[in-house]
Amino acid sequence: MLDLLIKNVNLANGKKAQDIGIIDGKITEIATNIITPARKTLQGNGHLASAPFVDSHFHMDSALSLGQPRLNQSGTLLEGIKIWGELKPSLTVDAIKARALELCRWSIARGTLAIRSHVDISDDRLLAVEALLEVREQMRDFIDIQLVAFPQDGFLRYPKAEQNLLRALDKGVDVVGGIPHFERTMADGSASIRRLCEIAVERDLLVDMHCDESDDPMSRHIEVLASETIRQGLQGRVTGSHLTSMHSMDNYYVSKLIPLIREARVHVVANPLINITLQGRSDSYPKRRGMTRVPEMLAAGINVAFGHDCVMDPWYSFGTHDMLDVAHMGLHVAQMTGVEQMQAAFSAVTENAAKVMHLEDYGLKVGCHADIVICEASSAIEALQLRPERLYVIRRGKVIASTEPRVTQLHLTGEDSPVSFSKGLF
Repeated sequence: MLDLLIKNVNLANGKKAQDIGIIDGKITEIATNIITPARKTLQGNGHLASAPFVDSHFHMDSALSLGQPRLNQSGTLLEGIKIWGELKPSLTVDAIKARALELCRWSIARGTLAIRSHVDISDDRLLAVEALLEVREQMRDFIDIQLVAFPQDGFLRYPKAEQNLLRALDKGVDVVGGIPHFERTMADGSASIRRLCEIAVERDLLVDMHCDESDDPMSRHIEVLASETIRQGLQGRVTGSHLTSMHSMDNYYVSKLIPLIREARVHVVANPLINITLQGRSDSYPKRRGMTRVPEMLAAGINVAFGHDCVMDPWYSFGTHDMLDVAHMGLHVAQMTGVEQMQAAFSAVTENAAKVMHLEDYGLKVGCHADIVICEASSAIEALQLRPERLYVIRRGKVIASTEPRVTQLHLTGEDSPVSFSKGLF
């Protein structure tokens, strides 16, 4: 007896009219026309069933804080950092927790069931760490939250950063973070990378660094990060986030850099919504796109994911934490409009992002967790085109969110009765 049987769904890999059988929160069978009895049956009606969306780069401590204490008048990265610094003295655990829990509800409704959130440890009180550890525990049955100890004000630049980072790890934060391009000098940035990787080795932890979030082609900390990854034996356990300076580097240097990243098995997370908004600000025309070299790194065999980064905070005034919006922007900015490239953009917010987070038993395969999103679309590409409703969000075999299909009625002059259509198409 199955606990749940999902009938007639299309899979992101292109397989059509599949049934999915679930027992004890695990996928036990994927096949055409499963006839095993089930306690509950969901009709997929030819819609897309996907593994849940994954946001591998986010800032939950600042999410939904837009306008506190003021708006970002210039819309720039540096003013955003300044506003966050102004807000920090008035932060409370309860306020951070309330915003983060609300964000989790938004995420679950849109089928995002795993988030890697950077948490600022440049506040000596570690209020955000305390708040997000509580949120992680409170939401663990519904969403996987992985926390990164992030020295927003610089690991060497902020005097107590190492002490605070170690305290955060002691409290249970999962990943070692960094921001080498925000140190005072290139040499300090390199030194911060070396020390942070040492801490990760000592504690057997993953690493995820904001790296080269700049238009400066000479910001080359990803080179140091990849080199230290190899030297310290961290292959496959390190992520370089943003890497926007690569959009300004000359092709010869990049032809050496990409093989180094691949050799180190460094994961890469681009953040299309934020990168295209914050980068290239000093350009007149021609104006740089602002996102790292996603197609080139994918072609080289590097695991590349997309993150949302921010939702309604000092850096970004928009967003609903919908990872299909992220992938939609990413494929536009990277000009990934070929069929295989669009599939790759969908993977960037699902399986590739899951690899970044080292999620276990993730995916639509027998033996994996029964974590499934059913979208009001017939394929992964149509989901990118329409950013449709998430009809069902399933966690460990149980429906935790549902949304009615989108139906619009047109009342046009001269027509006897309304014309109805769904999924945004006539």
